Amino acid sequence: MKCRHCATPLEHTFLDLGFAPPSNAYLKATDLVKPEKYYPLKVKVCAHCWLVQTEDYAQADELFSAEYAYFSSTSTGWLDHAARYVAQMTQQLQLRASSLVIEVASNDGYLLKNFVAAGIPCLGIEPTASTADAAEALGIPVLREFFGEALGKKLASQGQQADLIAGNNVYAHVPDINDFTRGLTAALKPGGTVTLEFPHLLQLLAQTQFDTVYHEHFSYLSLYTVERIFRAAGLRVWHVERLPTHGGSLRVYGCHAADVRTSTSAVAAILEEEQSQGLQHLATYQSFQARADGVKNALLAFLIEQKRLNKTVAAYGAAAKGNTLLNYGGVKPDLLPFVCDAAVAKQGQYMPGSHIPILPPSALLENRPDYVLILPWNIAAEVRTQNAALAELGTLFVTAVPHLEVV
Repeated sequence: MKCRHCATPLEHTFLDLGFAPPSNAYLKATDLVKPEKYYPLKVKVCAHCWLVQTEDYAQADELFSAEYAYFSSTSTGWLDHAARYVAQMTQQLQLRASSLVIEVASNDGYLLKNFVAAGIPCLGIEPTASTADAAEALGIPVLREFFGEALGKKLASQGQQADLIAGNNVYAHVPDINDFTRGLTAALKPGGTVTLEFPHLLQLLAQTQFDTVYHEHFSYLSLYTVERIFRAAGLRVWHVERLPTHGGSLRVYGCHAADVRTSTSAVAAILEEEQSQGLQHLATYQSFQARADGVKNALLAFLIEQKRLNKTVAAYGAAAKGNTLLNYGGVKPDLLPFVCDAAVAKQGQYMPGSHIPILPPSALLENRPDYVLILPWNIAAEVRTQNAALAELGTLFVTAVPHLEVV
């Protein structure tokens, strides 16, 4: 395999999680008697451009199907985050009725609905039918396609270049990151702004966030590498912000290479931090596997001990990161009998690989488990707040990453 950005042969493995099904391939009851697709889940690091990337196996059209079950609006915290972003961008870029906002991977309209409410023209690009349907029901125009250079040029030829292109947690999901970035260049109006949010590789390393590795994530990104990819496509990173979302993310601000805006000091500061933390040294990546195994083993020991003590453990959040963790640990319903999730689309289905049933959140109060394992640890505070009544009954909450914690 060669690097997806610079084509350097990939010789170094960052993480090997064995074989797993796609993390968002939730199962119906009828699927449990059928064969299930598993793919190798191995991550490489390029020693030239330092792009961390999954090995080539799964195809994007198999991972992001018409029944894709992730709906962004499920998290109230994420809805608030989107609303704050829209207010910030509208003021900062002076967006108005003559502007155009494009969101790539617009999902269920969680973000663009704020632009619709403000009277600012927008366009969503979303290939998964289930989420596109939800966005269109909110009055958001949606193109049901995968984004890339061809679509970017098509939009430009139709006079649909954008003042703002937003991409939240999509950059890591694209198999051809160069083609995607050239699409941004083509669809961006001169003087326009691109913002991309993605989990920061620095935090993945620092917090042992190995469960954020799954087939739907093709890339794991540092600012250093994103700068290189932007530059090759005719874009420039002129500003960057740190975000608390998804365990620590970056929001990069891009513009055309010839744009007159000067780069802010934040760009240099984060590049310097990445270098000081060893993100351009192989040893940093080669020590990660043992740390990931330690997190997995601690969770398994906890679940087995509770089973021995006749204590009950349930899980909250049928998230992709939870599927990575459970499948790597070989956790089955004997140790974790059910997981609850607020997304109606997931309820009544089963977790891929582990076949743990997904129930509505009301099942927690009905069953009153001794422990609730919060799989999407990035929203643990939100989950604990929502389940305060359970805590009053004596239930304790558990997170496994970056280390086992019971509160």
